[in-house]
Amino acid sequence: MQLVWFKRDLRILDHAPLAEAARQGPCLGLFVFEPSVWRQPTMDRAHFDFVLASLIELRTRLEALGGQLVLRLGEMVEVLEQLQATQPITALYSHQETGDAVTFARDRAVAAWAQRTGIPWHEFRQSGVIRRLPSRDGWAERWESFMRSPVIPAPRELKPPSGFELERTDFLRRLGEAAPIAPDDLGVAGASRPLAQDGGMLAAQALVRSFLQSRGRDYRQRMGQPEPAAEACSRLSPHLAWGTISARQAYHAARARLAELESLPRSEENRAWQASLASFEARLAWRCHFMQKLEDEPAIEHHNMCRAYDGLREGHFDEDAFEAWKAGQTGYPLVDACMRAVAATGWLPFRMRAMVTAFAAYDLWLPWQRPAAHLARMFLDYETGIHYAQIQMQSGTTGINALRMYDVTKQARDCDPDGHFIRRWVPELAELPLEHLHAPWELPPLTRLLVGGGPAYPAPIVDRRAAVQRARAGFAAVRARPETAAAAAAVLERHGSRRSGDSRVFQPGNRPKT
Repeated sequence: MQLVWFKRDLRILDHAPLAEAARQGPCLGLFVFEPSVWRQPTMDRAHFDFVLASLIELRTRLEALGGQLVLRLGEMVEVLEQLQATQPITALYSHQETGDAVTFARDRAVAAWAQRTGIPWHEFRQSGVIRRLPSRDGWAERWESFMRSPVIPAPRELKPPSGFELERTDFLRRLGEAAPIAPDDLGVAGASRPLAQDGGMLAAQALVRSFLQSRGRDYRQRMGQPEPAAEACSRLSPHLAWGTISARQAYHAARARLAELESLPRSEENRAWQASLASFEARLAWRCHFMQKLEDEPAIEHHNMCRAYDGLREGHFDEDAFEAWKAGQTGYPLVDACMRAVAATGWLPFRMRAMVTAFAAYDLWLPWQRPAAHLARMFLDYETGIHYAQIQMQSGTTGINALRMYDVTKQARDCDPDGHFIRRWVPELAELPLEHLHAPWELPPLTRLLVGGGPAYPAPIVDRRAAVQRARAGFAAVRARPETAAAAAAVLERHGSRRSGDSRVFQPGNRPKT
C-alpha cells in the first residue's frame, strides 16, 4: 500500500504526496501523535486542539473520497514498523518539513528506517523553502516560480488498501466525539482554553474569502495596530502553520483577486485594495524567506545566529522579571495588554510581537531562548522556521539587523491611540483618562487611586532609560571586537535576502506574519 504521512499539511487540496500516492494505487492516510514532539516546551494544548479539529475534518474529507485516515499514538518509526507488520508498505509519501531539532531527528530516523527496509520515501515541497540550497542567489525568483505553479487538485477518489481494517480503538472513537482525547497521554503542556480560531480547511477557506472580499481593504494601514489588525489581517497564519491551507493556495487566491480589481475602473477603493494585497503577497514571500534560514542552519533554534554575541546576556536571567513579562504584569500597559491578549487568543500582529520580544531582550535583558519557548506556546501559529529567525532578529543576535529598542510608551500612543486595546486587556486601567492611560506611572499615587489604576496595577518593573543604556553599551562592546564584523558578514552571506526585480516579492520593511 502507498502510505501518505500527514504532518503540518492537514488538507487534501494542493497536497502533492496525497495526489501522487493516489495516482500510484491504493493508499492510506496516516497521522501520528508523537509524544516526543508534543511534550516539548514550545507546544501547547491550544496547538493540540487546533490540530485535533483539523484532523476530524480531514478524516471526514478523506472518507468522502473513499479513503481512510489512520491515527496512531506513538513514535513514528515504531508506528511504521507496526503498520508494515499488518500490511506491506509499498512507498511512503510526505511533504518536506522545516521543523525543530526533534522533528529533524525524527525525519532522519524515518529515512534510516526507509533505507533499511528498502521502502522508498518520496518527499515533496509544500512551500518556497528549498532543501540543500547552495546559495541565496536567485532564491526570490525560485520562490515566485513555485508560487505561480498550479495548485494541485484533490484526488477525485481514493482507494484504500484491500484487507486493511481501520481499528476502532478508544483513541479513534473519542476523536470523533465533542470532548477531545486526553492530551496527558502526550505530555502536552497548558490548560484547555477556548480556541480563538477554528481549525480545518473550511475555516481557512472562509478566512481567505472574507479577507480578500471585505476585511483586507485596510490591511496595509492597520496591520500594526493591535485592535484593528485583528480584523484587517488575514488571520491565516495558524492555517498556514498547520497546513490546512497552503501558501500557494493563498498566493493564487490573492492574485485572482488582484486580477479582478485590475479589470475594474480605477478608484481610491481599488488602489487601497491593490496596495494591501501586494503587501500581503510580499509577506507570503517573507514567510518562506525566514523559514529558509532555519532550513539552511537548523542550529539557530538554540544558538545565536551571529556567534559573536555568545555570552552577551547568558550570565543574567531575572526570573521575577520573566514571570512578570509572561503574566502581563510589567507595569507598561501596551506590553501587558499584548501578553495577556496572546495568552487568550494565540495571536498578535507582527509589530506587537516584535515589541514584546524586544522588551524582553533589551529592557529586561533576558537571553532569548526562554522567552522564545514561551511565545511559541502562546502563538497558535507557531512556525518554527519563522519563530527563531524573528526572535533573534528582534533580540539583536543576528548581527545583520538594526537594533529595534522600542519605546513602548510611544508605541502605545501610536498603535493604540484611543486606548481600546489596553482597556480591554488591562481592565485595572479601564477607568483612567486617556491622557494618563499609556503612562499611568506619571500620575501621583493619590491621583491614581482617585481616578483608577491603583495598587492592583504594578509600577514599571524596570527603568526603561537605564535599561536601554545598558543594552546599547553591551551591544557596542560586542560590535567593537574585530571578529564581530567578519562573523556578521558570514551571516549576511548565508541568510541575507536577495532582492528581486519584482517589488511585490520583497519590499523593504515587510515582515512575514499574515
